[in-house]
Amino acid sequence: MKVIAHHGKIQDKPPSFYASFNCIISGLDNVEARRWLNATVCGLVELDDDGDPDPSTIVPIVDGGTEGFSGQARVILPRITSCFECSLDAFPPQKSFPLCTVAETPRLPEHCIAYAFTLQWPREFPDRKLDTDSPDDMKWVYEQALTRAEKFNIPGVTYMLTMGVVKNIIPAVASTNAIVAAACVNETVKLLTFCSQTLNTYMMYMGSTGVYSHTFVYERKDDCPVCTSTVRKMTVTKKTTLNELLQQLRDGELRLKSPSVVAAGSGTLYMQKPPSLEKATRPNLDLALSALIKEGEELTVTDPIFPNLNLSLSIYFE
Repeated sequence: MKVIAHHGKIQDKPPSFYASFNCIISGLDNVEARRWLNATVCGLVELDDDGDPDPSTIVPIVDGGTEGFSGQARVILPRITSCFECSLDAFPPQKSFPLCTVAETPRLPEHCIAYAFTLQWPREFPDRKLDTDSPDDMKWVYEQALTRAEKFNIPGVTYMLTMGVVKNIIPAVASTNAIVAAACVNETVKLLTFCSQTLNTYMMYMGSTGVYSHTFVYERKDDCPVCTSTVRKMTVTKKTTLNELLQQLRDGELRLKSPSVVAAGSGTLYMQKPPSLEKATRPNLDLALSALIKEGEELTVTDPIFPNLNLSLSIYFE
């Protein structure tokens, strides 16, 4: 076996890189990266005239992840089985702390740590972004958080907790990692050799109170923005602005990151990039959608979280 290492972000590789594999084993450590990979691989699938996927363009994904004594493994056949985006509802939004609590009335060690890296760091180093992989930067955050914790008599600030809060680190358990890794390899062997039926579609492992696993089928979502081609319908008031719509796309079930919007009949409403186009379309953000588009008009939404894929929306007014 020959192993070739590539050091860098998965987003730096072109779609052709992922299309060159017979199967992809994903052990990514965050939801955003998983969504990106899932959308990229789903975007590789070519459809025939009847809308059915071409099997030769399907690259299966075997996804595994662990969290303490819990873990999961799943098999994704893009545009055939449910994809990662179909199960996004199972992942709670990333935990955050109210800024007013962090700044004025901290009660937890996490509040002190959040204060150090969200408020103190920009104040002390306005021209340099915090490098979470730098031991020196993380030591500075820890020391500042410890000082603030002592001021408010809050115990529990440690270097490891600081790393966990800043980088959202979850403790790794070797036995859980071994079980999930074995499950992923087992499914990969089945996919590549056709020696047995693959997992359909999800296996969860829970080892906190014993040894227990459970398999079940994650169904495809009819309106999944990644593995289906349906037009989603959204109803808003006539006073809803474009900026409010974009905020709904970020905070709602889609959890987009930096959406750009183009209307079928009205043209470009807002583009995040390049800077010149963002500046030119920025005035539209404060305008009501009813002044920008017609009712039922189809919008095409693009977002970095969905590379090479477009999301279609039809807007209706209350």
